[in-house]
Amino acid sequence: MSILNEITWLLPNLAENQQKIAKYIIEKPESVLTLSSSRFAESIGVSQSAIVKFSQKIGMRGFPALKIAISEELGRNERLKSYPHKALHNAISSEDSLSVIAQKLASEKTAAIIETTRRLNFEVFRKVIDIINNAQRVQIIGIWGSGLTAKDLSYKLQKIGIISLVEADLHVQLATAHCLTPKDVQIVLSFSGRRKDMRTAAGMAKAQGATVIAITGSKENPLAKMADYVLESVSDENEWRSSSISSRTAQNTLTDLIFLALMQQRKDIAKPLLLNTSMAINNLDD
Repeated sequence: MSILNEITWLLPNLAENQQKIAKYIIEKPESVLTLSSSRFAESIGVSQSAIVKFSQKIGMRGFPALKIAISEELGRNERLKSYPHKALHNAISSEDSLSVIAQKLASEKTAAIIETTRRLNFEVFRKVIDIINNAQRVQIIGIWGSGLTAKDLSYKLQKIGIISLVEADLHVQLATAHCLTPKDVQIVLSFSGRRKDMRTAAGMAKAQGATVIAITGSKENPLAKMADYVLESVSDENEWRSSSISSRTAQNTLTDLIFLALMQQRKDIAKPLLLNTSMAINNLDD
């Protein structure tokens, strides 16, 4: 996870002085690079020790290490802007060898899994599982890469006896959302949380009294603010991306966890269903 994204995520839970430091770094990262810890502290009205403690809180050894991390991130972003023709995906360049591409890809996807699970609020997650488990129907919607994750989750839920509705066609998604009831749940997958079509579908579901669960990249985006419950899928795909790669990995981490949690909660129902389905499929080969 990038250092600026990490600071942005921590911001709401920081003490007042720490928030001053965080906001300055987020808004003026280039300026931070020119300041010593004493000058930085003086410019925002905090103590020098507060700067050091803040740096350590976000996993840095001290302020110099924090400046290096910010500098590296800004440099990476600047290179992508200066040489967009060399960018394949995020930090992966067309000049990288296949082995380097593989290492960068593995690192990016691993970070998405780790950061998504680290940021997960398990109290909220348990409520989400209970709501899905007790729902009459579950509509799952998403477009493009998120649509693939939506299909995968829908098929998994069907395997354990949960009636789920998934459809690639946007018009059908909207029509289905309009037919939901207060006993139903809608799960919306959108990494950006800004797509008008996804927000429209969520608005229609809420109008019918259905519970809306958003799986999205931030609690602050428009979709998250509409939803009843938010699960954050954390990915650093905010530079130059060719496709939804680590963002889809983050989504799949959450949807697979939803499936496993529901299997655990419905073990008396789910296990026989899975075994019977497996037997039926095996019999097709006879």
